[in-house]
Amino acid sequence: MTLKTHTLSNGFRIVTERMEELRSASIGIWINAGGRHERAEQNGIAHFLEHMAFKGTEQRTALQIAEAIEDVGGYINAYTSREMTAYYARVLENDVPLALDVISDIVLNPVFDEREIEVERGVILQEIGQTLDTPDDVVFDWLQEVAYPDQPIGRSILGPSERVNAFNKTDLSAFTAEHYGPGQMILAAAGAVDHDALVKAAEALFGSLTPKPQTVLQKATFQGGARLENKSLEQVHFTLGFEGPDYRDPLIYTSQIFSTAFGGGMSSRLFQEIREKRGLCYTIFSQAGAYADTGLTTFYAGTSADQVSELAMITMDELKRAADDMSPAEVARARAQMKAGMLMGLESPSNRAERLARMTAIWGRVPALDEIITSVDSVTTGDIREFAARMAEEKRMAMAVYGPTSNAPSLTDLQERLAA
Repeated sequence: MTLKTHTLSNGFRIVTERMEELRSASIGIWINAGGRHERAEQNGIAHFLEHMAFKGTEQRTALQIAEAIEDVGGYINAYTSREMTAYYARVLENDVPLALDVISDIVLNPVFDEREIEVERGVILQEIGQTLDTPDDVVFDWLQEVAYPDQPIGRSILGPSERVNAFNKTDLSAFTAEHYGPGQMILAAAGAVDHDALVKAAEALFGSLTPKPQTVLQKATFQGGARLENKSLEQVHFTLGFEGPDYRDPLIYTSQIFSTAFGGGMSSRLFQEIREKRGLCYTIFSQAGAYADTGLTTFYAGTSADQVSELAMITMDELKRAADDMSPAEVARARAQMKAGMLMGLESPSNRAERLARMTAIWGRVPALDEIITSVDSVTTGDIREFAARMAEEKRMAMAVYGPTSNAPSLTDLQERLAA
């Protein structure tokens, strides 16, 4: 595998990795423009823009965009996160130039037809409605909001319906003009790709773009709090969040290994103690998320209304216990899971292209896999216990609960359990 990078004079970055054994490739444009880049009155516009990119350009109709890729057996998609928007495709080797042409077209030349805006507005409102009807989706949005209240990073990516109902062509064009500059873009490709050919094509497509100022993000400030939404559901959806390290903090590997050992699989403490031994839930897990300047270590479980308090208290007990007796075997297993998951995932060119873009955005370079594995292997049992101890002593927590909440604990109840 051959990793190569290049930066055009206007700041547009190209990063590729050739995978000799493949006859297909994943290619896309990742843009540093997501939910965090929105002002309050713009909440949801980055996601709206992602949808509109597929609704027609100066050269292609919406149908022609889809047909161009699907006629050659490929697929094209996009997503919006809190810090990035991505447009990407997977095609066979000979169709990489076509994929880049289509992706560059939807990124650079959307027409924002008024009729299509209204059609897609309806689609997005349906998406919002579907999310609200999916408790284990919406509860994480609420957790993010109470963790980071009144901040861009705390707002939902989809945005509220009233905002989505108000966006127009001028709003979409203005957001693009402000954030879709060459210095905010990364062209990443992995698989059967020719780096030099992509650089030449990128120069022709993006080389004339005028640089735009980088947006200074509002600093994330974890505050914590609680939101309990009572609704007649079969289960209570319980989430709890602690502030974690950002993705440049060396502790990021500690947080990820802790989350894996604590609630990342069937052998984890939460799964074994709460599901297997006590039968208090079907689904329970922990995970570690990270952003440019903060992170969130999260616990989730779905349980019955009369068992939610017991489940939450046992989670607190297990967190305290992890600070005292997390074993070397558990840590070794979590490290192995983390490394295997990463390496298995990178057998996919789509995952590899995603990694190229994300690492370039975070570090300005793509760390070698051996460098990451060394960092993972350097995390000790003592590091994990210390990380758990800091969480157990933390006074600030975020909690979101959705469903029949009459028996749900308060944040004070959880804090007192940790202090006991």
